[in-house]
Amino acid sequence: MAKNSDTPNYKVVAENRRARYDYAIEDDVECGMLLMGSEVKSLRTGQANIAESYATVDNGELWLVNSYFAPYPQAMFPHEERRRRKLLVNKRELARMWSDTQRKGMTLVPLVLYFNHKGMAKLKIGIAKGKSAPDKRETAAKRDWNRQKQRLLKDHG
Repeated sequence: MAKNSDTPNYKVVAENRRARYDYAIEDDVECGMLLMGSEVKSLRTGQANIAESYATVDNGELWLVNSYFAPYPQAMFPHEERRRRKLLVNKRELARMWSDTQRKGMTLVPLVLYFNHKGMAKLKIGIAKGKSAPDKRETAAKRDWNRQKQRLLKDHG
C-alpha cells in the first residue's frame, strides 16, 4: 500500500487481491494516470475494477489495458468503460519495465488503484513473474499455517 494511508485524502478504490496469489511480485512502481473528468468522478464513487487488467509497454508508452471504470451518469462527456488508459512514469522506470518484460519473461500486473494524500489517482503496478501450481499451493499452505499459528498464540497467550 502507499506510505500515507493515515491521511484523510488517501482512499483505495480498487485492489487486485488475486495478483499476489497468481504472481511472485518482485518490485512495484507507483504510476500516475491520464484520465477524463468523468473517469475521476466515477473513481471517487469507488466504481472501478482492475482484477482482469494488465499493463503493457507499447511504442515507448505505458498503458493500462482492460480496466473497468463504471460510467458516471451525470457526465456531459461520458467515457468509454474499458478503454486503454495511459500511465505516467519517468523514462528510467519505463525502460526498466520494458527490459524486464522482454528479457526476464516478467509481466506488469496492476495491484492497487487509489487516491494518494494529495487526492491524485494513482496505480501501483507490480513487476511480477507467474507462479506455477506447486508455488500457489505452497503460498496457500504458508498462509494457512500463519493463521493457525496466530490462533494458537491467541488461545494460549
